Amino acid sequence: MSTYYYLVAGLPDIALDDGKLSCTVAGFKSDYYPHLTDADKHLVDLFYLQFDNQDLLRLLKDKEALAEGKGNFTGEELLELVEAVRNDDCPDKKFPPYMQRFVKAYFALAPEELYRAEDLLAAEYYRYAMQAKNAFVAAWFEFNLNVNNILAALAARKYKLDLQGVIVGDTAVCEQLRSSNARDFGLNEELDYLEALQRISEMDELVEREKKTDLLKWKWLDDQSFFHYFTVERLFVFLLRLEMIERWISLNKESGSALFRQLIQQLKEQVQIPEEFRK
Repeated sequence: MSTYYYLVAGLPDIALDDGKLSCTVAGFKSDYYPHLTDADKHLVDLFYLQFDNQDLLRLLKDKEALAEGKGNFTGEELLELVEAVRNDDCPDKKFPPYMQRFVKAYFALAPEELYRAEDLLAAEYYRYAMQAKNAFVAAWFEFNLNVNNILAALAARKYKLDLQGVIVGDTAVCEQLRSSNARDFGLNEELDYLEALQRISEMDELVEREKKTDLLKWKWLDDQSFFHYFTVERLFVFLLRLEMIERWISLNKESGSALFRQLIQQLKEQVQIPEEFRK
């Protein structure tokens, strides 16, 4: 296991309510990433792949769209992947295999099914990330998937929407969320954070709910990384927290109501209305 005494010792102290940052998610890529071993770079790449996913979706909808380029690949590289899959060629091995599977699945979608693309890609991404050889990193992605799915399931129940359309992934927890009618989905004994998520879901103010969710994630990172001192896990935690803080710096009270409307609209769009009710 590689140790990074100098890097970890030099990490600035950060808190979720910080109003500004001396380091950013983009800056991490230039300031810390080059000093990692190849194996640890691969772990950090898993984090940055979320931005590649966003660019890939954007380019599939419009190949002339501008990729933000915050991930591991440029827009040109992602278009190369798309064209390789379109032409049944073998994409460059630098691309994670889930991307090729997703692009192939995307091209097989009927126009009326394109709304499923984002969830299909998320499912592939989480499945890939949860296979990480680093136990802490794999556990983080599983925890994050569970949190997102549980909150989506509780919101769907509240607004009487179909659960099948809002759960991402195919883990045992995913299947339990889809099939259980129990108030706790039969997961209370398995997931010690379920009750906290239920309390969060009952909050009326969306911005406060988002903050409580991030605080829950922040605490999970504290607990799970406690015995990781100068390793890549500590750097990974720092990177995740940078992302949370950057998000809150850009999010204000006014945008909270807009975020709420967007959430509900997305839930509605993900639910298929039976044909007999469309008439």
